Amino acid sequence: MRETLVVGAVIGGLASLLFLVERFIPLRRARHPLAGRLIVNLAFALIAFATVTLAVRPAAVATLAWTGRASFGLLHLLALPEAARPLLAFLLMDLTFYWWHRANHRIRLLWRFHNVHHIDPDLDVTTAFRFHFGELVFSSAFRVVQIGLIGPSLWAYAAYELVFQAGTLFHHSNVRLPIRLERLLNRVLVTPRMHGIHHSQVMTETNSNYSTVLPWWDRLHSTLGLNVPQAGIEIGIPAYARVEDNRLWNAIAIPFRRQRSYWRREDGATDKREKGGTEGDTTFLAE
Repeated sequence: MRETLVVGAVIGGLASLLFLVERFIPLRRARHPLAGRLIVNLAFALIAFATVTLAVRPAAVATLAWTGRASFGLLHLLALPEAARPLLAFLLMDLTFYWWHRANHRIRLLWRFHNVHHIDPDLDVTTAFRFHFGELVFSSAFRVVQIGLIGPSLWAYAAYELVFQAGTLFHHSNVRLPIRLERLLNRVLVTPRMHGIHHSQVMTETNSNYSTVLPWWDRLHSTLGLNVPQAGIEIGIPAYARVEDNRLWNAIAIPFRRQRSYWRREDGATDKREKGGTEGDTTFLAE
């Protein structure tokens, strides 16, 4: 219980700090009023918290307990120095979450729910809390498989989860970092400019930059795209750009309704970019 309160305080403090900073030094200009988005995203946060508490966390804890008792999972099979186990656990947890995130974009059923995260018309730290409860239920099943196959210790899992949550808040934030600093950070972390490209309305750009903590997995899988100026990025999903799509009940109901042609606007146009943002474009982070 104490550990949960500590983690909650750390995450809450970081979210509050990023929310404050992005008000003063924004990376991208907001295109929609904050108040309406804030209400919707905080409502999603409350629903997500309940779902995680009732489904995701119990599934993870139960699986961790079982793998510990049964010595099940890759880390239990490998003869490794004790100091290497948590490091390998961290890398494998982050790599497998890359695969899960990519699956949420490529598998139609999963995308129906993950799309709700992407239709937020602006991107800031509050978007990090905007996940449909259906996506989180699927995520609980993924966590069982992930933990079962890897077999991390309880504290290694907890440490990764803390870094994972902090990284999610950081790369969703709209904080403008000095470009030289961000290019340096991006060698080892997913940063706001990198993840901003992932929320672009250009399909090839959304289908890139899937990493959560470490950016190396996108480079390894040739899904890294960096050379897109932030001022040229329009956030969201073209077919779900109506004002009413981002009202709370409509957003909750979207996965259960007939899906639109995601990348086609109401006028029939599709967004493309002639330069930058193509798969494998790893030149540099643009301003």
